[in-house]
Amino acid sequence: MESFYKVREFSTVREMLDQSFELFHDRNAFEIKDKDSNFRYIKYSEYERKINGLITALIYGGYGGKKIAICADNCYEYCMTYLSVICAGSVIVPIDKELKTPDIRGIIDVSDCEVLVCDRKFLDAHGKDTFSDMRLLLLRKPEDEYGDIESFDDFVREGIELNNAGKRLYLDVKQDPEKLCTLLFTSGTTGVSKGVMLCQRNFVFEIRSAMGVVKIYPEDCGISMLPLHHTFESSIMIFFAVYCGAKVTFCEGFKYVLRNMKEFNPSVFVAVPLLLETVHKRIMKAVRQKKNGLKLMKAGMAVCKAASKVNIDLRKVFFREIQETFGGNMRLIICGGAPIDPQIIKDFDAFGIQIIFGYGLTECAPLAIINHDRLHSTDSVGKPLPGTQAVILNPDENGIGELCVKGDMVMLGYYKNKEATDEVIDKNGFFHTGDLAFIDKKGNYHITGRCKNVIVTLNGKNIYPEELEYHLAQSDFVSSCMVEGVDDDRGDLVIRAQIFPDKTEIKEFLDKEPTREEIKAIIKKVVDNVNNSVPGFKRIKSFLVRENDFVMTTTQKIKRTANSTVKKK
Repeated sequence: MESFYKVREFSTVREMLDQSFELFHDRNAFEIKDKDSNFRYIKYSEYERKINGLITALIYGGYGGKKIAICADNCYEYCMTYLSVICAGSVIVPIDKELKTPDIRGIIDVSDCEVLVCDRKFLDAHGKDTFSDMRLLLLRKPEDEYGDIESFDDFVREGIELNNAGKRLYLDVKQDPEKLCTLLFTSGTTGVSKGVMLCQRNFVFEIRSAMGVVKIYPEDCGISMLPLHHTFESSIMIFFAVYCGAKVTFCEGFKYVLRNMKEFNPSVFVAVPLLLETVHKRIMKAVRQKKNGLKLMKAGMAVCKAASKVNIDLRKVFFREIQETFGGNMRLIICGGAPIDPQIIKDFDAFGIQIIFGYGLTECAPLAIINHDRLHSTDSVGKPLPGTQAVILNPDENGIGELCVKGDMVMLGYYKNKEATDEVIDKNGFFHTGDLAFIDKKGNYHITGRCKNVIVTLNGKNIYPEELEYHLAQSDFVSSCMVEGVDDDRGDLVIRAQIFPDKTEIKEFLDKEPTREEIKAIIKKVVDNVNNSVPGFKRIKSFLVRENDFVMTTTQKIKRTANSTVKKK
């Protein structure tokens, strides 16, 4: 795939920043809502001044080339720290704020971090004494608490004062695009966690490749909702936004999403499928509750489609109420991390909101394959980014095999783990993703599941749990589910589904509080419907109705246990 948007030339993150600061000097980089619900703006000129101040402060403090951890809620200081540490020649170590104290401490110890940037919520949860051997920088430091902890703002201010006095240490940093600059841990348990090593070359490639096929404008406003420690969110809100000169705002939490949408009127945001599925369900439920709602919606879609053929866009006329759910200006949602129902993509497009769905991994910084502005595939993850090679290794009779990718986005390797690195990056430079995929006749890639999740039956048939999970999740009565292979009483492998029901939907359907037996009966019908739509060897033989939801990652994916799928030959 070739780029069709013109992209700037640069080889380091610092070079990209300098270009953007000059181009977008007077534009707003951030819109901030404070605790008193007041709104203020941070221009790119101020952002530049603070980044350069933080770089100088880090070098002056002796932290050039050192590892700097950050664990905090999403905020503009997080973005500033991320970019400053990289441009200081140091290594940023973003940590999942949902991890337990021993896991956070383990990551800090393994990576030899000397500085920790955190917020009050972090110290309240984990205690300052746990990190007494490090230099702590506290974001938005309260006046009356943690008096002995250094303020992040004061630290940055000291760097700015040094710059003003002529000691502009940020100018002396040699930018090496091949040097480790970001260390991302794939999970919290240090015994199994892998540290993904990324360099500036990875980020530069991602920016230039993605912005060559996806257009983000200086007039765009992005709202950051997913945690910034996740490379999917950070790539777009920290790197893509500043490259394009767009403005970034921050969601106060998932329960405040709709309120924040109306406050900030964003035009771009990053989402996981679960969030879009939840919003789509609410929209369709509201449509069905209106008299002739579905008929009117379909009629509106037909009129808009006809008008589009003569370059007239009537979607804001017919679907203004739905667009107002997102603040009224939403035009682009970038989605990934799990499969998404193609109908959701089609419906959002009909409402006037484009969903760009892609595929990536932390090890690929993270994007490798994407649906772009000229490719509106609803049932695939699209085509490889410009400059990316992709192959299917050992395809079966259906063309399904392991997806392997190659390009400048592939990581340096796993931190202090050459053996694990050699297992996934072959001698030709291809990264073995561990994901199963096939290519259709148009050259689009389709992800079918994880290699390690495949259930192999006694007669050698492959069953992909993700396929059955997708079908189950189409029911409004299913909140979340996981399909696994288990041994029955005779030692035979059978397919079982664990299902957490949507009790609210079931209650509305029955018009009363459901009993356990009624819930089980409804879920059985859901399972039966799925079984009727798949070949016999894929059928779910038993199911378990869960009382509690699954443990989720911060990107809302179910944490599978080591034995959640069983392979048997």
